[in-house]
Amino acid sequence: MEANFSGASNVIRTAPRTLRTPLSGAIANISGLGEQLSFAGFSAYSAAKFALEGVGETLAQEMKPFGIKVLIVELGQFRTNLVRPSMRHMCQMEVYHDVVGNTRRFAHDMRGTQPGDPLKAAAAVETAFQASETPLRLQLNADAIDAVRDHSIIVLRELATKQGLTQ
Repeated sequence: MEANFSGASNVIRTAPRTLRTPLSGAIANISGLGEQLSFAGFSAYSAAKFALEGVGETLAQEMKPFGIKVLIVELGQFRTNLVRPSMRHMCQMEVYHDVVGNTRRFAHDMRGTQPGDPLKAAAAVETAFQASETPLRLQLNADAIDAVRDHSIIVLRELATKQGLTQ
């Protein structure tokens, strides 16, 4: 929460002071799939990203009158330092092996194999900001697009089946 939410929020909080005066500018909230959905073993990371998603949604509404664009970038797997050798893992507990063991292996084994190119991501963010209507969210990489789409379908199905429960 400290780095992924508080750190990002502190930086975001200072940007509008600089951007409001010229009535223009852009804020890119760089995140990952953890803003839209979560996986076993990523609860702390996803909690921070879910919170950051809320900040981005609110900030977009608050900054629009000042001509400041806000974009929430939801990255899939990109070759960054996220899974560097110094990444700290929680201690392994046998009781959770079947629940988070695959997630742990995935995070460890993906180092250096991620398909996403950060330079192409930067170009896509620039293109989104230059569009006449900047989207609120931009999923980058096929894995991000597929995961968000699949998760959205599940949420819509749940809404359809539970609709009559509260009426």
